[in-house]
Amino acid sequence: MTYMWKYILLLISLLFLLSGCAQKKPYIYPNYEIIKPEKTCNPNRKNIQDLLDSYLGKPYVWAEEGPHAFDCSGLVYNIYGSMGMDVPRVAREQAKMGKHVGFKDLHYGDLIFFGSTNKRSKYINHVGIYLGEGWFAHASSKDRKVTISHFEKEPVYVKRMKVCKRYLSEDERAKYMNCDVPLQEMEITSSRYTTPWQPGMKLPKKAVPS
Repeated sequence: MTYMWKYILLLISLLFLLSGCAQKKPYIYPNYEIIKPEKTCNPNRKNIQDLLDSYLGKPYVWAEEGPHAFDCSGLVYNIYGSMGMDVPRVAREQAKMGKHVGFKDLHYGDLIFFGSTNKRSKYINHVGIYLGEGWFAHASSKDRKVTISHFEKEPVYVKRMKVCKRYLSEDERAKYMNCDVPLQEMEITSSRYTTPWQPGMKLPKKAVPS
């Protein structure tokens, strides 16, 4: 019986050793591995602002969700995920969640979803975080970085607007995480198993891969 327990303990030790030595996937563009951010703060608008301030100017890299590079939905995924709010990874799925709000009723931290200028098209391919008075933050493939834009200075965004959503109530007590339709399930991982884009790595020549 003692020998059997020793054998079992040896097997358990080997399993822990092998799991600890699992090889980390190197970074390859585009990196479609979804790295879920750790919760670092509580959900409120002050923390949205602090996270945004720390990310402004960081490069746009397709399929990245930080902490050193982002695409548009990756920025939203990181900021809300860092506050412990479980949101989808891609913009078209993020737009299915939350409370519908009109453009005139937008509040700091609300999300604005964009598509083509074709009014009949409902396809969504971009998202920004509203800051107030016509300003919004987003990871821009055109500017190749996390930046701030204004609707009056770039009126094409008004033509591209499809829907506005609110995840966090105005008094920050309620979280509007209800879904209009079922969400697409996407597998997530951690930086333990895959490598996100890191400073010092080359930026891709094309912002969006063909």
